[in-house]
Amino acid sequence: MPQYPNRQFLEFETPIKELFEQIEDTKKLQEKNPKIDYSKTLAQLEASILEKRKELTVSLTPWQRVQLSRHPDRPYTLKYIDKMFTNFVELHGDRNVKDDKAMVGGFAQLNGETVMVIGQQKGANTKMRQLRNFGMANPEGYRKALRLMRLAEKFNKPVIALVDTPGAFPGLEAEERGQGEAIARNIYEMIRLKVPVIVVIIGEGASGGALGIGVGDRVLMMENTWYTVISPESCSSILWRSWDKKELAAEQLKLTATDMKGFGLVDEIVHEPLGGAHWDYTEAAELLKTAIVKELEVIKHIAPQDRINQRIDKYCKMGFWEETTAQ
Repeated sequence: MPQYPNRQFLEFETPIKELFEQIEDTKKLQEKNPKIDYSKTLAQLEASILEKRKELTVSLTPWQRVQLSRHPDRPYTLKYIDKMFTNFVELHGDRNVKDDKAMVGGFAQLNGETVMVIGQQKGANTKMRQLRNFGMANPEGYRKALRLMRLAEKFNKPVIALVDTPGAFPGLEAEERGQGEAIARNIYEMIRLKVPVIVVIIGEGASGGALGIGVGDRVLMMENTWYTVISPESCSSILWRSWDKKELAAEQLKLTATDMKGFGLVDEIVHEPLGGAHWDYTEAAELLKTAIVKELEVIKHIAPQDRINQRIDKYCKMGFWEETTAQ
């Protein structure tokens, strides 16, 4: 877990930041006055931080959850892989264009069972974010993901997809290389995979960029994430010609885990440490691992063709519509 003062705070986390500053000041006093015991004061401040984290957890607005999903200290795909899996062997390239650093994946072991884990990676600092293209995959990234899923199918290994992207890369070169076709192909092929597929929204789940690795037997969503067709900022700019309405857009889009669960678009919500996953990487990974193992244990015993049929039925039933009889 990142430690203060390197920790970054969002605006609504300011009360917690102030408590951290008080802890730092108290520690400095302890160094200047070693004969005075400040342990009780420090314990009270730490308890106050825990209480503030708890308060934040129960009163978050949709826009604040969007901010938490983008928190610079939030764990990304490779961090979850490091915490949840063992013997991870990363595989590279789409065997056509190049290796897309925004999409990572490879074989790993989950509680001793071999699985294929795939996910978008944003990068932990400025240099790595540029290398990873901020988690926005090009067509070759989605084709690499499909190659790995087919490899998992060949060896009869479950697929676990970790979604965290602001969207597929929208550049001209991506469109020239078939961005739309690559995402559509992945959706089509994932529906037909014979092996168990578990999808988890671990951060941002935006539009087709998320759907490109987002079709599964079970779709889980972490507590402080979002999943919708467009970001609140882009929605605001389209509807109101300004980003100033992004908070209203976040509310109207119904993009939180609770909303998605209510609509039947995701199957389960995975709880996070108090205040968000960025407060405790180990606890966040343990909570997610427990949820994945539980779901995997159920679906891996279903016959492959039955699993495919259930997957098709699951996605055919999504959405709301009305049928009218022509007069």
